[in-house]
Amino acid sequence: MSEKIRTPRKAPPREPEEHGLTLDLDRYVPAFITFIANKLSNSATAFYQLNFGVNVTEWRIMSLLAIEPGIPASRICSVIGFDKGPVSRTLALMKDRGLIAIRNDPQDGRSHSISLTAKGRATHDKVIVAALERERRLLACLDKNEQEMLIALLRRIHDNLDAVTGAS
Repeated sequence: MSEKIRTPRKAPPREPEEHGLTLDLDRYVPAFITFIANKLSNSATAFYQLNFGVNVTEWRIMSLLAIEPGIPASRICSVIGFDKGPVSRTLALMKDRGLIAIRNDPQDGRSHSISLTAKGRATHDKVIVAALERERRLLACLDKNEQEMLIALLRRIHDNLDAVTGAS
């Protein structure tokens, strides 16, 4: 059976105030998504760092660069959903470690083209095997139809983010 999500409490539970609202963490979707994402991200960072010497942010960037070689940092930020500062710092570290190359974009002098180096591609090719296995193990509790339904529902939620982010 699935475990209910509970927040640790130091004080005994008290009755809610007469008109005070509280979240039902067993049903509040943003909490579920956040809790799942945080736990996946933390465990992935520990696993990938130990086994491959990269953290989950570096892995996300590497996987995107394998799909879209030569993209600028702004595209990485847009796809992954990270702010420019953390992405820039991570890119600088990855460049220093020889995982990526950053070149001036010939079409736009203000932009840079970012690509995996041979070392970065070799690291990617090792990590992806482990990443796909982690995904397989995560989704093993669902049959193939449920997995496809989950992916379709998550895609619809992702496509609807503008409803709460204010983006147009």
